[in-house]
Amino acid sequence: MKDVLLVTGSSGIAAATARLWAAENPVFVVGINEEECRSLAAELGEASFVVADVRDELAVRNAVAACLERFGKIDALFNVAGISARSAGDGPLHECKPAAWDLVMDVNAKGSFLMCREVLGVWTKNAQAGAILNCGSVLAHHPQRDHFATVGYAASKGAIESMSIAAAAYYAPCGIRINVIAPGLVRTPMSARAQANPRIAEYMTHKQPLTKGLLSAEDVAKTACFLLRNDSSSITGQIVTVDGGWGVSE
Repeated sequence: MKDVLLVTGSSGIAAATARLWAAENPVFVVGINEEECRSLAAELGEASFVVADVRDELAVRNAVAACLERFGKIDALFNVAGISARSAGDGPLHECKPAAWDLVMDVNAKGSFLMCREVLGVWTKNAQAGAILNCGSVLAHHPQRDHFATVGYAASKGAIESMSIAAAAYYAPCGIRINVIAPGLVRTPMSARAQANPRIAEYMTHKQPLTKGLLSAEDVAKTACFLLRNDSSSITGQIVTVDGGWGVSE
């Protein structure tokens, strides 16, 4: 029987993972950009989508219900939808604007919480096993002062890690696995600022030496699919870093 993946987000890592998963299994996309969602679902084959804001509890509930209506089940959840709040005023702690902090925590941390909560509610009610993968960041444990001083973003990813590990301990006896993937700097729409900065581009050639620059979304998607599949059936409560060497480089 095919395994159904619900993925939040419609570009970057989310889209790359959806494409890999869709080679053999159905995908249900949840995102806020209708055109992106529609286009991605159209290219995947056995796929569908809904437009929803992951910060909205009712919208999340309706999105999960729509996936169940379309495919009858959910086997895996990948929470990728998130933002950088730099444009809203995220930055070093003494400069970070409260509005930026609230925004990034709301989208990244609360959005992941609501999606996990809704899917776990379905699985526990049906005594069903499953796999959840939440998206963290290398910045939660390996900050970088000069180019990536965004304390709100890092805090939101740290919150996701703590939530995931706590939940993994609780749901492991139910056969439910919960892990975090923590990417380095990836070539996605969210990293456009970094991609356009020659100094950052040069810095990344030695900060991420394995890729000699930014990772591709596909680099992260390969590991994501492994953690969402039964191939990783004995792995839970882990933070798996895919960073091109960021964490061990100056």
